[in-house]
Amino acid sequence: MSGTEVRRQPSASDPLLQPFRLKHLVLRNRVISTSHASMLDAGGLPLERYQRYHEEKARGGLAMTMIGGSAMTSSDSSWGGGQLDLTSDRIIPHLQQLSERIHGRGAAVMGQLSHLGRRATAFGGNWLPVLAPSRVRESRGRAFPKEMDAADIARIIGDYAQAARRYFAGGMDGIETLTGGHLIGQFLSPRTNKRTDAFGGSLENRARFGLMVHEAIRKAVGDKAIVGIRFVIDEGVEDGLGFDDAVALAQLFEREGHVDFFNCIYGRMDNDLVLSEHNMPGLFQRSAPFLPQVAAFRREVRLPVMHAAGIRDVATARHALRENIVDLVGMTRAHIADPDLVNKIVRGEEARIRPCVGASYCLYKKVNCIHNPASGRETMLSHRIDKAPARKKVVVIGGGPGGLEAARICAERGHRVTLFEAAPRLGGQVLVAAAAPERRDLLGIVQWREAELARLGVELRMNTYADAAAVLAEGPDVVIAATGGVPDMDWLRGGGLCDTVWDILTGAAAPREDVLIYDGTGRAAALSCALDLARKGKSVTIATPDEALALEMPYQDRTGFRKRVSELGIGVMVEARLVGVERRGDRLLAQFRHELTDRACEIGAAQVVIESGTIPVDDLYHELRDRAANLGVTDIADMIAADDRPDMTGPAGNGPVLHRIGDSVASRDIHSAIYDAYRICVRI
Repeated sequence: MSGTEVRRQPSASDPLLQPFRLKHLVLRNRVISTSHASMLDAGGLPLERYQRYHEEKARGGLAMTMIGGSAMTSSDSSWGGGQLDLTSDRIIPHLQQLSERIHGRGAAVMGQLSHLGRRATAFGGNWLPVLAPSRVRESRGRAFPKEMDAADIARIIGDYAQAARRYFAGGMDGIETLTGGHLIGQFLSPRTNKRTDAFGGSLENRARFGLMVHEAIRKAVGDKAIVGIRFVIDEGVEDGLGFDDAVALAQLFEREGHVDFFNCIYGRMDNDLVLSEHNMPGLFQRSAPFLPQVAAFRREVRLPVMHAAGIRDVATARHALRENIVDLVGMTRAHIADPDLVNKIVRGEEARIRPCVGASYCLYKKVNCIHNPASGRETMLSHRIDKAPARKKVVVIGGGPGGLEAARICAERGHRVTLFEAAPRLGGQVLVAAAAPERRDLLGIVQWREAELARLGVELRMNTYADAAAVLAEGPDVVIAATGGVPDMDWLRGGGLCDTVWDILTGAAAPREDVLIYDGTGRAAALSCALDLARKGKSVTIATPDEALALEMPYQDRTGFRKRVSELGIGVMVEARLVGVERRGDRLLAQFRHELTDRACEIGAAQVVIESGTIPVDDLYHELRDRAANLGVTDIADMIAADDRPDMTGPAGNGPVLHRIGDSVASRDIHSAIYDAYRICVRI
């Protein structure tokens, strides 16, 4: 919005903002962030990085943040790192610091504790044998577990109780255990529990371990403490725990009286695909896919219900509350994108919430958001942009994600900003990526910044191919070169005979009936192009020099793409490096070398499509370097410094300070371009 900003004040009846009483705990609203493994711990302890990450969400207005995803109750519950370690009292003072910080921001904090069971590793952490109800191997964790005996069961139940005691000694408002694919859930599920003793067979027997865990926890922490379960309501597989049995088990836990809430999850977690289709919905899942199942579960139980799975936007969260599907709505990844989410609703700035675009980057490079570089870096970068001590003139060249972020940050700092963009639309390579149906939500990265630039009064010069004279005519103090890159074809003999993935996705080149796609990156571009062509009835083969498809993707996307490649019958060649293309009649002949054997082979196709990253568009940058006060050199030590000391405006001198960011430096990704822009421009 240009000029004055229209703010819609939140309604007094907004379900998101209503308080909720959970036992004795009064929560200020209905929005929570659920437990997840942030990988910000230091040797299992929640030190400064961990605390600041959660404090920022509390500062942003949510009701409760939950810590300790898969936190270790026992020494044999390690996957090798990245978990809070609840096995000794050394964690208590750090939990006390964390809880004091969260409470000081007006929010509650709870912690998850769990034993991984068969999901643990025997080849890391404490190098202990993996335990499980039965000797059923998990394909993801890959361990061959020992079947637990009576001594194992007694020890681990005691460990749960002591871990719970430590959480409450650390000032937590409550705790939750975890079923699903973890140890309690492995006992509950007939898929993983093959026992014939008192802990296996009937529903009641399979529940026995979990009931004993909760009874021991109650004895350790008292009846007043809030204790819940992150509870699988359906494993979504024929030989697993079905919905009806899950309801019966939930009602059994209710009757025993040791549980105060259910945090509902759906499905399994024993391989990457079901993690992306069930527990942590990824690229190929619709928004909030399991609300109908949670609603059905809610009708069968008495206790309060929470749920978080792909609830990325405020409208969906409101729907879940208005329809009485949940009492508390988990917006975990949405808070990684924008920890100030609730405050923006309260201030009437809902339209300014930075959207979660479902890229799963936070699960790939934990816990970095694809377009919020401050998330997970709270000790280095602030989520709030301060005004600069002096106003400067800044020119940004390029309207891709890096250039848009540079313009936004500089304008927030109070500088006068002009952005040059050669194309008629902002977005750069994001527009290419979002042309694939699976990745269309990436447009939110661009749309949010377009709205912010309009609010901040940034001058946009569209359809303008800037040269050095035009840039310098603006009299800039600072120039940010964010000119991006173009597909790299220079390396390939016969590359002029080929099209690029960009050509196909944007419609610049028409696809033929028989297409060979070469993926030299392992990123999403080539595979999303392959899926799109196969769905249009084309015969598609994809080749890569990597050992498998999709290596440079979040694991959710990796398995989702591979599944669909198989479903669509797309041909696959791995460990095949493309070395040349030549024309033979009306066909193209692609020549490959095997990565391991160097054996040559050839494949014919009507069309060869290449994805091999980008080469920088840097002519203007080099044209400006000699006229720049810093000669176009960005001081890397200053850029990566973890404090506010460096001033990236550089040395005084004739001409502007010049910085180059994103793919105009080298082929990387969206997050890298935005991070470059943020950490340079926040210091201008």
